[in-house]
This record gives sequence, structure tokens and C-alpha cells, in this order.
Amino acid sequence: MGISFSCLFPAPWHFSLSSQVLPRLMVPSLRQLLFIGLVLCLIGLLYLLLVTGKGVYVMMNVDTSNPNLNYGLVVDCGSSGSRVFVYCWPRHNGNPRDLLDIRQMRDQHRKPVVMKIKPGISELAKTPEKASDYIYPLLSFASEHIPKNKHQETPLYILCTAGMRILPESQQEALLEDLRTDIPVHFNFLFSDSHVEVISGKQEGVYAWIGINFVLGRFNHVHNDNKAVVEVHVPGSDQQEALMRKRTAGVLDMGGVSTQIAYEVPKTEEVAKNLLAEFNLGCDAHRTEHVYRVYVSTFLGFGGNAARQRYEESVIRNIATRNKLLGQRMGETPESPLLDPCLPADLLDEIGPSTQKLHLRGTGDFDQCRQILQPFLNRTNETLTSLSGIYQPAIDYTNSQFYGFSEFYYCTEDVLRMGGDYNASKYAQAAKSYCSTQWKTLREQFDSGWYASHADHHRLKYQCFKSAWLYEVLHSGFSFPENYKNLRTALLVYDKEVQWTLGAILYRTRFLPLRDIPQESLKGVHSHWRHSFSFVNNHYLFLACFFIVLLSIMLYLLRLRRIHRRDTPSSVTWLEEGLGSPTLPINL
Repeated sequence: MGISFSCLFPAPWHFSLSSQVLPRLMVPSLRQLLFIGLVLCLIGLLYLLLVTGKGVYVMMNVDTSNPNLNYGLVVDCGSSGSRVFVYCWPRHNGNPRDLLDIRQMRDQHRKPVVMKIKPGISELAKTPEKASDYIYPLLSFASEHIPKNKHQETPLYILCTAGMRILPESQQEALLEDLRTDIPVHFNFLFSDSHVEVISGKQEGVYAWIGINFVLGRFNHVHNDNKAVVEVHVPGSDQQEALMRKRTAGVLDMGGVSTQIAYEVPKTEEVAKNLLAEFNLGCDAHRTEHVYRVYVSTFLGFGGNAARQRYEESVIRNIATRNKLLGQRMGETPESPLLDPCLPADLLDEIGPSTQKLHLRGTGDFDQCRQILQPFLNRTNETLTSLSGIYQPAIDYTNSQFYGFSEFYYCTEDVLRMGGDYNASKYAQAAKSYCSTQWKTLREQFDSGWYASHADHHRLKYQCFKSAWLYEVLHSGFSFPENYKNLRTALLVYDKEVQWTLGAILYRTRFLPLRDIPQESLKGVHSHWRHSFSFVNNHYLFLACFFIVLLSIMLYLLRLRRIHRRDTPSSVTWLEEGLGSPTLPINL
């Protein structure tokens, strides 16, 4: 018995296979079946990761020749300098439930398209006519990375932060007016008067919260996801029942000067308007999937360095008063230093101006340092308040998650080497051990490379103080319980530094998808059913079909194997024993 292959080929290519060939080609061994199945499973998993890995944020290596690619620019005018960020995104998928898939642009060398200049724009307060010349290099750099035919549809936002906030309003307006007037003359970007402004600390905090949760994939409301969910009551919604959606992450950020907290308030409780941001990230104002109420509060003077400065000023005042009353000279000479529990053991330090210089010697007592720092939190006896008596909505500690950035990461990782998942008891124990270690030993460990590469002597010197300050701010100021397990300190999210500028462009371009969404999908109560199967779900369906077909093929091959074993046992012996195969009669 044989099989002839002739119908699809020219006559010279006709060939046939004898029955001896069939066992080898159609009846593979069990080992071969397992190998084939493993390869196909790996292909399916690779497809799953590459195509359906939605929610994992990566920077986009851009093909600028793609006509369906859109671009956006955000200039962050900070206190020490200004940076331009170039973002890009593909055409919207047409589902009004989905946000734009905005990514930070990379060049052909896979480097982020970012440029920074110094000093900050606030340094031009007395010469506002130079503002546009100052910003010109940033916009020129960005324009080189965006196709010219896309310039007129590329939105440009120039947003100024801390450095500009401290200027008088007249100086702010003079700088902004120069930018509004001159930029359209030199560049053809989509730019209007409202695209340049000084944003508040609250806006900056909201943008940071949006950017981090976008990178974490918390705005992708896939119903079959196993992620933690929360019950959300949307104010002004027609829905009778609460909305169930992915739990968003709160943000804790401690810099050198200020500390900030931002998190979603899922319940419709009353919060002062200056502390609450209520916004819709979606493109359709009638939908509530992306309506968020975020509590944001910034505390100036509560950053790590500012807190140390306040502490030292208090010590100088108190010791001066004490020495005057008691006729002593405590701390005025190196021979009679003032004991400081917030410095490592036996560390000698000098503080204050030359006219009031004090000499300190560290005792490295972490618990005593914590007690001394508590009054600097300015807490009140009122419930639901945090630092300086500011109102703080209740946090559901059993169903919440927070990320701690800047000092929250540096303080836990640079020296203590415990960044990541925060554990209060282990952190306190490590901080106690560090504080009580002799300064000489700490210096030797530093020289031996025990600590993070970017840790310096300043970090070593004030690590004990900052460890105690962070602990008190978190647990006494913000009232996080000591057994809280869902705080993660981080420098990066998915190996990327997340800037507030990402949240800014996500919010300010939220209506752009309307260009790509058919209007009928925005009308009617029942029109949403067409979009219930999202892009991700379609690919899960494909994978299910793929594995069903794979299983069918394997079962069919196993059936053939059993049939041929029963009918021609002698012909397959050489397959099982790994012997040389017989000659295959193939006629070409």
C-alpha cells in the first residue's frame, strides 16, 4: 500500500510513498510528540507575551515613517533646569473604554528622547524677553525627532513647577507671555495660550499619580483579570450599584524639601476641594469607567533635608536659651559637644552659622531620635488628620497598595539595602543597628563598597536621622499601621523612571480618541455591547483555539501510532530501538 502525490505537481515531480515510509513520517515516537508539543506551547506563550501583554509599560522604539503614529511634547520647567519629553502613541483602537497607549519615545539607539538644560527658567525673572531663546534648544531638539508633516498636529505643553511658583505673579506672567508670543513664530506645533502655565503642587501630584498607575496597568479595566479590585462610588453617576474596577496604587514621595501623598478615595465622602482632584480620564464624559477622585496633599518643609534643617535650627535655639539661663557653654567647644541621638555613634559634626556654631557628637539611638522628632510632625489630636493637622481621608489598609519614591527608596536601599517590599519591624531593626554602629566602622564599610554605588558621605552621615524621620512620617504622620504589608519602595517601575509629565500628557490628550471612535458607538444605552470583547480577549480566544487544535493533532498522532503498532509491529521496531531506517522507495 502507498500514497501517490501527483495532482498538484508537474509530471516530472510526481512521487509516491510506500507503506514502509508511513510509520516513520506519520507515527512519531512519544519523545518526538512531547518535543513537538513543547515547541508549540513555547510559541503560544511567546505570542501571549508579545501580543497580549497589555498593561506592561515599555518605551516605544519608533518607526517615524508610520503615518498612524502620533506625537506629543511636554516641557518640564523645574527649579534647577528644564527637560523636554517626547511621547508617541499609535492610532486609538476605537474602543471608548480604552485610553491612548502613550509611550515615551526612543531613538534608533533605544535611548529615551529627552533633553535637559540648566538653570531653571525662573532665573530669567528679570529678563523675561529671553524666555523663548532659553526654551528654543529644547524644542529644536524635539522637532528633529518628529516628522515635519506631523508637527502641526503634535501638541506641545510647557508646564512650570516649583521654581516658578515662588516668583511674583507679574514675573510669572511676563515669562509665560514671551513663550506664548514667540514659540508659534519659530515652531509649527499644536500650541495655544492654555498650553503654557504654572501648575500647582496639587496638579503635579495628580499627574504623578496618573503616570504611575498608567504604567502599572491599573486603568485597563479587564473584567477577567485576577488583579485586586475595589468598590468605587462615582459621584453624579446614574448607576445604582457601585462600580468594581482595578485597585489603583497610592503614591508617597519624599524629596529634599517636601513630602507628598496621593491616593484614590473610592467612597463619596466629603473632602475639601483644595485636597481633592476629581477628573475623568476617558474621552466620553458620559462614561464613568475612568472617573477618579484622588486625594493629594503636599507638605513643604517635610522633606528629608528640610526636616534636618528645622531640627538643627531648633537645637541651636534651645541650647542657646539653656546655656544663657544656666550659664553653661554646652556644645560651644569640641571638648563639650552636644549629644545627638540622630547621628551615628561617635560621629562629630558642626552645625549653625559661624556666630552660633555648635559641636555635636552622635549617640546613635534610633528610638530616642524618633521621640525627639515627633513634635516636628505638627500633629493634632483630631482624628483623620496627618502632618500639620491637614485632613486625610480614611485609607482601607486591608485593600490598598502604595509605592514610595525618592527618599522612601534611597533611605531603605542605599545603605540599609532593603528597598522593595517594606517591612516596618525589619526596617526599624536595621536602622537601629546602623545608628548604633561606630562612625569609624561605617566609614570602613563605605570604603569597602558595602553600600549602593551612588551613596555618598552625606547619605552615610544623615542616614540615621532620615531613617527615623521617614519612619515617623509614615507611621505617626500618615498613620500607616506598623504591620502594613502593601508598601513598595521603588526608584523605577518596570525598570523605567516614571515622570509626572507622562500623567500630564495622558490627561491633556484624553479627548483625542474621539477622532478615531465611530460616533454611533458613543450613542445609546446598549451600544457598548460591541466592545465588550476587548483586544486582549480576542487574543485569548485565539490562544484557546490554538491549544485545542494542538491537542487534537497530538491525539490524532497518538491514535495513528496505536493503529500502526497493532497492524505492522515489525515495521516500527526500528523506530523504537533507534536503529537505522530501511531504504525508502521514493520515485521522482
